[in-house]
Amino acid sequence: MEERLFTSECVTCGHPDKVADAISDAILDACLQQDPGSRVACETMVTTNFCLICGEITTKAQVDYAAVARETIRGIGYVYPGDGFDADSVEIQCRIHTQSADIALGTNDDVGGAGDQGMMFGGACTQTPELMPLPAALARALCSRLTECVRSTDLLRPDGKTQVTVAYDEAGNVLGVDTVVVSIMHSADFEIGELRRYIRQGVIAPVLQQYGFSIDQVKHIHINPTGNFVIGGPNGDTGLTGRKIIVDTYGGFFSHGGGAFSGKDPTKVDRSAAYMARYMAKNLVAAGLASRVQVQLAYAIGVAEPVSLRVDSFGTGVVSDGRMTEILRQCCDMTPAGIIRKLDLRRPIYADTASRGHFGVEGRPWERTDLAPRLKELAGV
Repeated sequence: MEERLFTSECVTCGHPDKVADAISDAILDACLQQDPGSRVACETMVTTNFCLICGEITTKAQVDYAAVARETIRGIGYVYPGDGFDADSVEIQCRIHTQSADIALGTNDDVGGAGDQGMMFGGACTQTPELMPLPAALARALCSRLTECVRSTDLLRPDGKTQVTVAYDEAGNVLGVDTVVVSIMHSADFEIGELRRYIRQGVIAPVLQQYGFSIDQVKHIHINPTGNFVIGGPNGDTGLTGRKIIVDTYGGFFSHGGGAFSGKDPTKVDRSAAYMARYMAKNLVAAGLASRVQVQLAYAIGVAEPVSLRVDSFGTGVVSDGRMTEILRQCCDMTPAGIIRKLDLRRPIYADTASRGHFGVEGRPWERTDLAPRLKELAGV
């Protein structure tokens, strides 16, 4: 059978865009900690020793946004003054105002409508134990391992990225891992040859083994392929909130809606409905109703019920896609208020998603498979 390749990438929590995501989500958490009804849409930009925080925040909480940002930067690991971006010397400016009164009219507790129009997607498949696509899961696991290594040595820096190419047959079955790419910022004292040996044996090999593969089976491995990576982080590239939306979801294996997640409170369906779509897709797969599922939701601003719900099992369903759609309508409240209640989203749980990922991470409420038995029962399987 013909071999087909698919590639996904991921970035570490020290990548400039993820630094911005982390600051926005840390501010969201700080607001929710004091006021669960906070309305937050926070955007961050970071560059050489500078951080700009903008957005709309309506809250009863008393939050020092600059202090939250500084501690977030410190927690990520930007603490070396010579690297051009560090927690102690970074300049921080804030441009925050309250949420638009027009938007608030459609999303208040009496109306309970969506905070904006848009479409959101969730996906799941049987390629990994966490029911995520294998390329995205491997790329994420490599980044997580890189972050662990950064925290155990002062020779590595937080900025890094990974990329994994997986080979499939025509039926969509995994044949093996074709290519692994890892790039990690490092101290000038870390000689490139030594770094490559360290990453090969300390990062790539154990992650592949975790998913049942041997490093010797991988056809191509590239570690810091351009050589030294000493200038990086926000000093090497400007970072913006919401610019890594494919990294935040399924690595391109499933579709993505129009909106980013970080810095947005759960009344914003860009975030909460994407979590709900993942929850529904994962439970359909966990119930054995399909081996690969994508769920789409769509909303109109100020309207509570979704304007559409679509299930696509790519021909793998044991019941029809239409039947799965009907079952989800029976089981799930897909209004913004219903999603918030079901997944308990008015809590400070979001900073961790910016660093460890939104999907495929154990402990996230939308990763539970508690709905699977009911779906299986209703499907008669």
